[in-house]
Amino acid sequence: MSKPNILLITSDQQHWNTLGAFNGEISTPNLDRLVKQGTTYTRAYCPNPTCTPTRASIVTGMYPSQHGAWTLGTKLLEDRHTVGEDFKQAGYRTGLIGKAHFQPLKSTETYPSVESYPIMQDLEYWKSFNGPFYGFDHVELARNHTNEAHVGQHYAIWMEQKGCTNWRDYFLPPTGTMDPSVLHKWPIPEQFHYNTWIAERTNHLLEDYSQNGDSFFLWASFFDPHPDYLVPEPWDTMYDPEQLTIPTVTPGEHDQNPPHFGMTQEPNPDFSHLLESGFGIHGYHSHNRHSESERKQLVATYYGMISCMDKYIGRILDKLDELGLTDNTIVVFTTDHGHFFGQHGLQYKGGFHYEDLIKIPFIVRYPDHVPADVQSPAIQSLVDLAPTFLSMAGIAVPHSMTGVDQSEVWYGKSDQARNHAICEFRHEPTTIHQKTYVDQRYKITVYYNQTYGEIFDLQEDPGELNNLWDDSKSAALKTELLLKYVWAELGKEPLPMPRIWHA
Repeated sequence: MSKPNILLITSDQQHWNTLGAFNGEISTPNLDRLVKQGTTYTRAYCPNPTCTPTRASIVTGMYPSQHGAWTLGTKLLEDRHTVGEDFKQAGYRTGLIGKAHFQPLKSTETYPSVESYPIMQDLEYWKSFNGPFYGFDHVELARNHTNEAHVGQHYAIWMEQKGCTNWRDYFLPPTGTMDPSVLHKWPIPEQFHYNTWIAERTNHLLEDYSQNGDSFFLWASFFDPHPDYLVPEPWDTMYDPEQLTIPTVTPGEHDQNPPHFGMTQEPNPDFSHLLESGFGIHGYHSHNRHSESERKQLVATYYGMISCMDKYIGRILDKLDELGLTDNTIVVFTTDHGHFFGQHGLQYKGGFHYEDLIKIPFIVRYPDHVPADVQSPAIQSLVDLAPTFLSMAGIAVPHSMTGVDQSEVWYGKSDQARNHAICEFRHEPTTIHQKTYVDQRYKITVYYNQTYGEIFDLQEDPGELNNLWDDSKSAALKTELLLKYVWAELGKEPLPMPRIWHA
């Protein structure tokens, strides 16, 4: 039997409870197909609730504070060892289609970046560049979410090749002409949407790999449902906002939380003392800035983006079937981090380690190897992907990877490979700098140089409404969790370094 192939499919900023198999208000028939054919992990976590840090962790098997790309605006340095290098050395072909985001939008002397202006929109450059790139021998990249001005790279070239010569009409300045007041319905024809591009180009690589008999490690990296909330027709009207459950804040829930939680619910919150304002704490947006009707429409559009993406994930799964690759391909579907769409009175993401933001959808399918139609509570982390993929392919795991090998858990031979997950967040110049330890029942979040924090009993308080940090009856629990966090942070043998390295 040939070596197993690896197909990683990711979305961007998808809430864990947005799979139709478990949420009757949303339709995701193709992801539901994976649920039926594989194992869904109900306790999977990201190592950081923003894009660059987590995506760098996926390819390095290290935490953000170890690999150095610890926040947006930093860069995964090219000298970092990545999982693609191990696969290439073992004779695999490696590819990435879609969003990389290993480098910042702004190039500096400290962080030179090909994912930045102006090279990002130099189509002549991208016509001749397909890698190598962080261990991938073939990449086709884009940077924009929906109609952002950051459009360019291989996606723009593809649109022109498809006959969409007026593609700039669907994107914001400086490259486009789209009216920024257009909301929810993105006028771009679905045939030119980046979901279509990702599926088509992923399938092209699958055909190439199949024809040449190559084993492969391939990442299909979708951009949705990351805001802005825009989706082409007919997906923009797929969901009736009045028929959806719209999360909201519970009165008094932030009374015992750190100060920046309650401030988010003020009419015009002032974060000046945190040295950051506006969206603040990266991406934060209080739901009180939207009317009730607009909050409902945001959820309807968000669900439409997921359902549209699901269609094109189905195209990729169908191609595996068509090429006879399904039985020998390990498919993992997940996302880089979660999302707020009203939970706790919040929108988008930021320095709030609620389950909504750090817990993620996570499905593994490998026919006749991974149990089918199973839901497992075994804790997973995205730092575990690299070592687990290597282990399942029979490739030695580099000592530098601090994620754990989950292969025995995925095979159904072990109940768990880890008893906790760690999530980090640090975004300068804000003073919000926190780390979270979460185990089977409890979650503790500590803040750098602060005396406040959070403790939630996820068994008795799954909605995370009752912060036990200052609860006198929970003093012993607090001490126990702090000690567990410290030892988890320091790591254990034979890990090469604690998680305080680099940042």
